[in-house]
Amino acid sequence: MNLAALLSVEFLGVALVFARIGGIVMFMPAFGESFVPVRHRLALALVLALALYPAVPQGPISLDAPGPLVGMIAIELTLGLWIGLTARILLSALEFAGSQIGLVSGLSNAFSPGLGSFQGSTLISTGLMLGGVAVIFATDLHHLIIAAMISSYQIFPPGQILPSDLAQQIVKAVSQSFYLGLSIVAPFYVMGLLVNLGMGLASRMMPSLPVFFVAAPVLIMAGLLVLVMATPVMLREFAERFGEWLGMMVF
Repeated sequence: MNLAALLSVEFLGVALVFARIGGIVMFMPAFGESFVPVRHRLALALVLALALYPAVPQGPISLDAPGPLVGMIAIELTLGLWIGLTARILLSALEFAGSQIGLVSGLSNAFSPGLGSFQGSTLISTGLMLGGVAVIFATDLHHLIIAAMISSYQIFPPGQILPSDLAQQIVKAVSQSFYLGLSIVAPFYVMGLLVNLGMGLASRMMPSLPVFFVAAPVLIMAGLLVLVMATPVMLREFAERFGEWLGMMVF
């Protein structure tokens, strides 16, 4: 085999790895954030594909049969997108938790304080998601993400796909994300219940008390206080669940 033919088959092998890695990087938390330019994500995916190619069970591909090659590229891209989207669904638990915190603490009503065009609940959701991204880098979970890219070839061998299993795992990912969001926001439900119960008893004992104008500041301050105390635990719980999924990629 001459050098040109060797480079061609090796290039096609790298292209298949790039199809999976690129799909992962496009949506993977920390790597695929919207504030990261698309060109930078593509460049990172290319560098990772070149670096991981010797470590994955993906050999050189011949161009003799272009039909099967196109099918393999489509399968690898689908698997990469599935992995990235599943991880993104897990991260959305923090966004759901932020919206619930704003709802419980009164930051999502029309009279709540805002910053520019953003309501308080939107700011909390954005802050929690950015905190989750920061925790991924602070706890070296991005190294585990790269390791998961390699281990994905053991879970999903090249050229093989089971659409029914992928669909079932997506459904389980949504349920796990919803459960995670509810579990980390549970202290705020307790806080809201206690504060509203106290305001209700106060209004019964003093009917002339303007409950809304008194309860709103108390509820907001209590919500912010609980947020300060509970945020480290919330982010740690997300990091643990996210790391567990990266290690197995199943629920």
